[in-house]
Amino acid sequence: MPYDVGRDNVLYVHLTLVPYIGAAGELKTKPTQHSVNKLREIGIQPNILLCRTDRYIPPEMKAKIAMFCNVEKDAVITAKDVETIYEVPIVFRKEGLDELIVRQLKLETGPPNLREWDAMVQKIKHPKHEIAVALVGKYAGLKECYKSLAEALVHGGIDHETRVNINWIESEDIERQGTERILREADGILIPGGFGTRGIEGKITTIRYARERQIPFLGLCLGMQCATIEFARNVAGLAGANSAEFDERSPHPVIHLMPDQQGVSDKGGTMRLGSYLCKLGEGTLAQKMYGVGEVRERHRHRYEFNNAYREQLTAKGLVLSGLSPDGRLVEIVELKDHPWFLATQFHPEYSSRPHRPHPLFSGFVGAALRKKLGH
Repeated sequence: MPYDVGRDNVLYVHLTLVPYIGAAGELKTKPTQHSVNKLREIGIQPNILLCRTDRYIPPEMKAKIAMFCNVEKDAVITAKDVETIYEVPIVFRKEGLDELIVRQLKLETGPPNLREWDAMVQKIKHPKHEIAVALVGKYAGLKECYKSLAEALVHGGIDHETRVNINWIESEDIERQGTERILREADGILIPGGFGTRGIEGKITTIRYARERQIPFLGLCLGMQCATIEFARNVAGLAGANSAEFDERSPHPVIHLMPDQQGVSDKGGTMRLGSYLCKLGEGTLAQKMYGVGEVRERHRHRYEFNNAYREQLTAKGLVLSGLSPDGRLVEIVELKDHPWFLATQFHPEYSSRPHRPHPLFSGFVGAALRKKLGH
């Protein structure tokens, strides 16, 4: 991993492996020596070695690696396996990697201060509470598809010193087996974004379960569209309500193509993509969560709430709590008679950070925790 720091100054950091052999009861340095030799054969001499292992490398073994790999002893860094990815900076700080890089690149910096970060890691590793969140999607078997979502839930948990255990549920399993057995342990339910018709009815059934059982619910992008469809069918009495994406012949297309998408056949790069401003309704759950009157969030979608159904749906209790500045586009919907039910057309998970959890994820986790504790 070369890091360019100027025309004539390149710092090479090599990630290598130092496995522990249980039968021998020792760490083995041969894989590291071999990989460094191969690099040197093509003219690359690493400056720093990050040695991936499951335990700290003792000083005498670091000295051995340094000698055979022609690096300084303090440039042999343990890249130890950790419980959470957020612990990695703590390990590297303990190994002196930060000071080593600063020294080798001749940078001027202040003293490192990881007190707040360390406190955050301790909350992750030693939480006071635990909750179970059912994440119902069509790619639940491929968890990396929802990586940003999973991390945003971790961030929300930090705010409440709560471990969030995610139950990964295929929406098609809901269609086959129903909700009761699969969702009965859920303290909160989340429907993520996605495309296509597969598993849609399972998501809609899940949302009905969350609404009727008063379980905290967060819907994102397609999750918001499914929440609108569920409400239209089962509360507003619009039989056959659907999205035009799933059923072009639906008598009530409560979700339809954006006006400027009508007639577009070449759809590459034509989605509503990027950051847009959203104005929040006074006194709504959304405004309470954000604590401000307007926010800017990231979008990635093509279909929108159909404004032809605004009056019918709001008359039955659907709250349009977030709108575009011109009032044309519905960005957030929520319910009044529910402890915590909110769905967004945008993707708040993209802007969540471990030391700055997104307010919607923090609010959702907090609501799920209150349910768990019976508050």
